[in-house]
Amino acid sequence: MANDSKKTNALENAKAKDPSLGKQKKAAEYTDDQVQHLDALEHIRLRSGMYIGRLGDGSNQNDGIYILLKEIIDNSVDEFIMGFGGRIDVTISVEEKRVTVRDYGRGIPLGKVVDCVSQINTGAKYNDEVFQFSVGMNGVGTKAVNALSSYFRVVSVRDGECTDAVFEKGKLKSEKNGKLKVNQPNGTYFEFIPDESIFGKYSFNMEFVEKRMWNYAYLNSGLTIRLNGKNFVSENGLLDLLQKELADNSLYQIGSYRGEHLQFAFTHTNAYGENYFSFVNGQFTSDGGTHLAAFKEGFLKGVNDFFQSNYKSEDIRDGITAAVLVKVQNPIFESQTKNKLGNTDIRQWIVAETQSGLDDWLHKHPKEADMMKTKIEANERLRTELNAVKKEAKEAAKKISLKIEKLKDCRYHLEDGEKGAESMIFITEGDSATGSMVGSRDPSYQAIFSLRGKPENMYGKKQSDIYKNQELFNLMMALGIEQDISNLRYSKIVIATDADNDGFHIRNLVLTFLLGFFEELVTSGRVWILETPLFRARNKKETIYCYSEDERDKAVKKLGASAEVTRFKGLGEISPHEFRQFIDPKTMHLTLVEVEALKNVPAVLEFYMGKNTPERRDFIVHHLLEEIDA
Repeated sequence: MANDSKKTNALENAKAKDPSLGKQKKAAEYTDDQVQHLDALEHIRLRSGMYIGRLGDGSNQNDGIYILLKEIIDNSVDEFIMGFGGRIDVTISVEEKRVTVRDYGRGIPLGKVVDCVSQINTGAKYNDEVFQFSVGMNGVGTKAVNALSSYFRVVSVRDGECTDAVFEKGKLKSEKNGKLKVNQPNGTYFEFIPDESIFGKYSFNMEFVEKRMWNYAYLNSGLTIRLNGKNFVSENGLLDLLQKELADNSLYQIGSYRGEHLQFAFTHTNAYGENYFSFVNGQFTSDGGTHLAAFKEGFLKGVNDFFQSNYKSEDIRDGITAAVLVKVQNPIFESQTKNKLGNTDIRQWIVAETQSGLDDWLHKHPKEADMMKTKIEANERLRTELNAVKKEAKEAAKKISLKIEKLKDCRYHLEDGEKGAESMIFITEGDSATGSMVGSRDPSYQAIFSLRGKPENMYGKKQSDIYKNQELFNLMMALGIEQDISNLRYSKIVIATDADNDGFHIRNLVLTFLLGFFEELVTSGRVWILETPLFRARNKKETIYCYSEDERDKAVKKLGASAEVTRFKGLGEISPHEFRQFIDPKTMHLTLVEVEALKNVPAVLEFYMGKNTPERRDFIVHHLLEEIDA
């Protein structure tokens, strides 16, 4: 009773301090009728991001429409891996937004066709005898395509008979089950149209699609993919991939190894840092994983054993470009989009096989081995010089401040696991722009680094020069990469500058710095551009933000004669309240900075950031005149 009395008194005291306590709020009803059941495909439509990642409009190579295409082609590639069907026919109608994929594998068993494309956790990929090295081990991929397509058709042909089923938005509309006689080779045919009610207005960028087709070809020597009549085929696999990426930029002949479960190719260039193309069962793992870490370890051991030396890993790997493919029977990925492999049991054999394969290649190629040794020893000398400069830069930085003055940090970073996966840092210029962003950011995940005017053009400079530049050194410290790029603190680096000539120039200067000295940050998909609206059109009822003059004209037409149009000259002109939607992860417009091929980087930097040339002058004049005429 005494305890009950104390509880009652505590409650009364709390009510006295906060009268709202104890009052019954009128809330929405929560009864049996409010408990809903969604079937699997309905859940995919409602929570599409859980299954395919981002949606997008097709302007980014990771947008959902390309994931749908990938999920279907993966199934056909899995057939090839198991020894069935050497060709895959793909057609994409950009106008109709219709995709077809036809393989010549075994075909889905005719009585299970509908289940395999509509029932979660139904499929043969759980059976190691049927599919040993599949990417899609979770039985979701094809179902997601079905659920997220306004039209979806699947036809399976086996021994002169076929099953033909048609769906709309995941709902079965017709099925002809195993009774149709056809004069067609075995295999499976898919046809789908991504649903605009899910993806909005979108279009296929065929350059992105062709890049995917080349990756499939490089990873599956002997497979022919025919896209809209064009063949994609590779005889030398990963070696061909590096040859296309680097052209004549490699310091020595590209090395390669091909085993049953591991393949790799490698070389060195004069670029700074490291670049890797890593794959698991044909899946591009942009964030690497245990297989890539094991490859690096095995490469280090292989080099030191061959040269009977004790080179440091950073000296061996600086300037390296490599491609790695591993086949794993039960891959464990860290997310549905499969960007990073988590299997730990594969490390030992990958280390050993990499070491053995590299040693064999170096013995067979003594000239290339000598050139590799020369590169490693040059890296040693540069590192020694650079360490002295780094030490001076760190001492100078300590004298200024232990805190990076122009950094407004966030709470979570990459090292914080899942929480840090959403972290990003905005690189902006000037106090006004920074002020707008600070007042509208989410401090848990969004950091801001403010530049002091235009950074120095680092094209053609030595690596040691960036450590003598206070502004760039502070930026490196903010990113966490002043000692090692692996210490990067944020998932995304977002360049946020004004949409004017000065802003574009600052953007190019930052990109020149990153591409010149930390190329891997760009090639690994870490660097983005923040797109902010150029115009605001509004009347008393509606406000429309426009990212181009064309969008502005359409908005004015929609809003009528009463429309008021504001031109944003700089980020600082947008109030924090208004700016919030432009950096909200759910609504902001980000454009990924992509490199079509590593071989293009030196020429692009030379053209835009090197000495003034007649070619660049003519280019600027020509495009300036085009804009004036428009």
